[in-house]
Amino acid sequence: MTLAMSWDEWTAHDGVALATRIRKGELTAAEVAAQAAAGIARTNPATSAVVEVFDDVVADPLKDGMNPEGPLGGVPYLMKDLGPTMKGRLQEMGSLLMRGNRAQADSYLAGRIRQAGLNIIGRTTTPEFGCCSAAENPAVYVTRNPWNLDYTTNGSSAGTGAMVAAGALPISHATDGGGSIRIPAGACGNIGLKVSRGVFSIAPALSDLSGLVSIQGCHSRTVRDTAAFVDACRGGAPGEFMPYWQPAEPYSDLIQRDPGKLRIALSHEWGDYRATPHFVAELERVGRFLESLGHHVEWVLPKVDFRAAFAAQTTCYVSNFAQTVNNLIASLGLERPPADLVEPINVRIWEAGINTSFTERAKMQAVFNTTSRAFGAFFEEWDIILTPITALPTPTIGTREYLTTSDNPDVYDWFANLWRNFAYTPLANLAGIPGISLPLAWQESGLPLGIQAQARQANDGLLLQLAAQIERAIDGRWNEGRRPGVHVTAG
Repeated sequence: MTLAMSWDEWTAHDGVALATRIRKGELTAAEVAAQAAAGIARTNPATSAVVEVFDDVVADPLKDGMNPEGPLGGVPYLMKDLGPTMKGRLQEMGSLLMRGNRAQADSYLAGRIRQAGLNIIGRTTTPEFGCCSAAENPAVYVTRNPWNLDYTTNGSSAGTGAMVAAGALPISHATDGGGSIRIPAGACGNIGLKVSRGVFSIAPALSDLSGLVSIQGCHSRTVRDTAAFVDACRGGAPGEFMPYWQPAEPYSDLIQRDPGKLRIALSHEWGDYRATPHFVAELERVGRFLESLGHHVEWVLPKVDFRAAFAAQTTCYVSNFAQTVNNLIASLGLERPPADLVEPINVRIWEAGINTSFTERAKMQAVFNTTSRAFGAFFEEWDIILTPITALPTPTIGTREYLTTSDNPDVYDWFANLWRNFAYTPLANLAGIPGISLPLAWQESGLPLGIQAQARQANDGLLLQLAAQIERAIDGRWNEGRRPGVHVTAG
């Protein structure tokens, strides 16, 4: 097969650039889809990041209702195998239990993605039900980090992290219930924005009030791609429980301008959790770089009851995931999750959470409120807080303590261990505030280390403005211009 361009030329294009060339008639959506499919074929054998390519949509990009006139018309896109459903397509959620599960309709956001012109050409890997730190169950698949195949991508947007990093395509779907956009973006060297509440709809099955912590989004390699995605896909479905807000101007316009001088707090001491000395040094280095851009930077800690916040977050996870599992087994006519088809920790989460009382949830909600107010007070004085994306290094493949295949008999101990590593992302979900992972630092293993910026609720645009200012300052060379060992341009 003759491809439309060389791999070096391909990876020099982001989504906006591809859409522009398609609009001008220099490329067709089918040529671009074929190149992305070839990129997947080139990198997926090593990474196990893509569950399925939709060959029929690669051949005919209009087959599933993609809008060629959308702002990202014809740009290839992969959907994480969790969250938005696509009519007639499998959605198996990383689980043996859900093998063969086929969606009856597009979800609202899937429709928005198609209207934006994104061409959904396949599904990416995720841990079972999205509930753990890596897509790593040998009975399902083991997704590996293209920077070093001995390491995980982190999760739960595992396959998306690997495919965007490997250059197979410029943008791909991700979801975030406690860091699952930002954490794999951090380990794979991608840009990953978790938006505020009230941006992307999770209709029809849930709302931002019933989902509480679940956020949709994408991974990209340029700030303008993420801005274009948010601009094109945001908005509530009819009958949402809460208002969906719009910024004063599109982010694609906003990011053309630098922000003013920002008050930026650096922090890594979140309650009981601390980053490794190397991560702290990398955070400090990025802080000095931001000072060189004219911002005020100092070490400051929000006055948050972190212990109470993480306990409430755990209650939310255990009770939410228990209901997720329960709904799935009920749809299959089962009374309990079968141990041979559902991973051990997810069975224990169901057991621990299925009878959560309203009183327990009310106590949880009270802590959500006080935590959100504490962050709100903090952001009255500070524009941005900067942390490492994780506290500890990305695990190697086979590190089971963070996985839902773990044999830990105590679900609460398992979650407490999870927070020790993934300390800095979940409270943004709890408080509904935005956070972005930017590929600005390095782990001692040689893997990328994302640096996270968080801001007040609905200040997503400021995060993108700062990211765009950084991108201009480094001449677009995220990850210092380095590429992973598994990459479409390699070999």
